[in-house]
Amino acid sequence: MTEKEKMKKQMLYDANYDVDLINERAKAKDLCYDFNQLRPSETEKQAAILKKLLGKIKGECCMVAPFWCDYGYNIEVGENFFANHNTVILDGGKVIFGDNVFIAPDCGFHTAGHPIDFDRRNQGLEYAYPITVGDNVWIGAGVQVMPGVTIGSNVVIGGGSVVIKDIPDNSVAVGNPCRVIREITDKDKETCFDRIV
Repeated sequence: MTEKEKMKKQMLYDANYDVDLINERAKAKDLCYDFNQLRPSETEKQAAILKKLLGKIKGECCMVAPFWCDYGYNIEVGENFFANHNTVILDGGKVIFGDNVFIAPDCGFHTAGHPIDFDRRNQGLEYAYPITVGDNVWIGAGVQVMPGVTIGSNVVIGGGSVVIKDIPDNSVAVGNPCRVIREITDKDKETCFDRIV
């Protein structure tokens, strides 16, 4: 079994020394580099690079540079996707975003993790567990989403949160570790962001 096949099966795999994976990451990072060097007004060129880089784009997709990822082909974005400055997606595992997902600056989606014991970690072994984000999700600035997490639909994740567990639909969640603090209700249509709690 190749290291890439192990990666896809959520097994420990050699991320640091496998030549094929190193080359795939280099190709993706070259595309990220090209994307990040474009002028903000060069939206057609940006879109063309994202089509080469990402695994699936359902509709409108806007990413504001700089953007970085590991492979690109494991990232799927839905309709009306927006990611602000400094988004990082470490996509050894699948990262799937639904429709109408808005990501604030400085957010990370990290499918990769490493063994706790240093012997295996020092060998370059890691695992990659998928991340799924539902529809109509707003992720605040500085949020970090860890391996294997599912964020439901109609969710707001407060800025600075570290999401280590699944977040259910229709909820506001904040903190480190991130936890649900309340449901989203019709009352929220009458207020603004200052009424999160």
